[in-house]
Amino acid sequence: MKRLFASLSIFITLASFAQQRETIWPKGKMPDAQEGQIAAMTDEAGKDGFKPEKHRVAYLEWYDAPAPEVRTDICMILISGGGYNNCCDVGLVEKWHQEFTKMGIQCVNFVYRTPRPEGLPIYQTAWEDGQRAVRMVRSEAAKRGFDPEKIGTISMSAGSHLALLLATSSQTPAYQPVDKIDEVPCHINWAIVNAPAYATTDGELGTPATREGYGSDVRLSSVFKFDEKTCPMSLHHGGLDIYTPGASTMVYRQLRRMKIPAELHLYPGKGHGAFGFERGVEFMRQIGCFGEPAPEEALMDRYASDAARAELIREDIWPEGRTPDFQENQCKPYIEWHIPAVKTTDAIQIIYSGGSYTGNDPDGFEVAPARRYLNEKGVTVVTLKYRTPRPLPESGLSKHTTAWQDLQRTIRIVRSEAAARGLDPDRIGIMGSSAGGHLTLMGVTSSNHKSYWPVDDIDKISCKVQWGIGIYPAYALTDGLERPNAQGGNEDDAVLAPEFSFDLNTAPMLFIHGDADGWAAMNSVKTWEKMRAMGIQSELHTLAGRKHCFQRTASPGTGSYTHLDRIWEFLTAKGFNK
Repeated sequence: MKRLFASLSIFITLASFAQQRETIWPKGKMPDAQEGQIAAMTDEAGKDGFKPEKHRVAYLEWYDAPAPEVRTDICMILISGGGYNNCCDVGLVEKWHQEFTKMGIQCVNFVYRTPRPEGLPIYQTAWEDGQRAVRMVRSEAAKRGFDPEKIGTISMSAGSHLALLLATSSQTPAYQPVDKIDEVPCHINWAIVNAPAYATTDGELGTPATREGYGSDVRLSSVFKFDEKTCPMSLHHGGLDIYTPGASTMVYRQLRRMKIPAELHLYPGKGHGAFGFERGVEFMRQIGCFGEPAPEEALMDRYASDAARAELIREDIWPEGRTPDFQENQCKPYIEWHIPAVKTTDAIQIIYSGGSYTGNDPDGFEVAPARRYLNEKGVTVVTLKYRTPRPLPESGLSKHTTAWQDLQRTIRIVRSEAAARGLDPDRIGIMGSSAGGHLTLMGVTSSNHKSYWPVDDIDKISCKVQWGIGIYPAYALTDGLERPNAQGGNEDDAVLAPEFSFDLNTAPMLFIHGDADGWAAMNSVKTWEKMRAMGIQSELHTLAGRKHCFQRTASPGTGSYTHLDRIWEFLTAKGFNK
């Protein structure tokens, strides 16, 4: 009986929190109060009979506590966008609430004052409300059953600008203290930031990025202080967003300089919106928000079977005696066709490994799992064993020259044989990891340039590809042409390697890179930025805390574990797999 009464008591206590609205300022103490502002979501403000004078004070709206059997010690603050003119993301906030609550996370909707205040920065009153809101949330942690140091935010647009202020600038007071609550810290512990607006100097006054975030004089807004309490972030942005994705790449770069774990997720062809919710959840799992990540599993064990392959065909690349720049110390190059038992597409994916250009393994963890995964999806895969080790120093050749020759020849051979195998010669992609990622950049950006003099009629065929996939590409920046990136690739003088032509046949790419990789994630980010400047929409995902070869072993539910799905989604979105 005592247990029953205790259970009822807990139920009644939790139920009392359901949709509980809590104003955050004491009466008469709200800083910079203006009669023209309200605190209300647009669905409420648009109702008949809405009385603005009764909705002047910013508030928290606490949702139902999660079910006891799934409950965690996490709290997420949900922050709508709306240009600092309103709080309009009603549907998005509801989606976040529903998804997080199912995961056992306590959710609270934060509704700040809008429209933009008069005579103050556009964000000022919202920032005041935001710092106060975080203090209120932290002060109620014990009562509501979450850890006061497990408070995160998820946000959209202007709400993401506000979230960046909360994440980077908690040590800068937005207002003068009004009571004891203001003695509580106002830092947050992580942030999932969707499409931050007004974050670059060409849009910080409250407009779309007037120069799309480009220009040597366009910087990240100085309102973000990046103080010692700056937290890990997962940044999500559409490649065509008028509130420039350059804002997210600039924030990411500063977080890397500070060695703060971060993820960057950039979506090709997408405008202003919130994308990749599950990537944000994977980020939370990876950084330990849900506790210690699950034990890591070996990728080769997860994809150990060739059952989806119907046929294996091996071919030499070069005619006997006609290999360009032949060197005795190098292995003999070859390709293997892996034909799926059930073909679902006429596209072809070429895959090869890394190995510092000192060796490469077409049957290792960087190649075999991906080809098996794609064979299961019905995709024909061609694997390449290119010449290694590196050319001898006395040859005068660069480390990648003979591998690049082998790749260009491979693409031509695959194109020449595609039609006879029922495949499309103009739907060919290339994929490589590490040094193989560098080789992919050569193949994607420089197909108009000869890497060797033609040896037969096959060399009259184009070696242009339709897409590339770069998995932690190495050697792409000038601070890491031979070794790990000395500056992490973060500084402006670390520029793209001179061997990449970025010619008119440059193809879109997918990049996946560990955030903590010594062969820095900025290899991928700066290449993505260059392609965007050319009008080429590519996709990019970095993975918090993950090093080189992030996929060899990975924890279930993290981005390292699901990375092959990013490849399939990229191919599907581009229509390459049809």
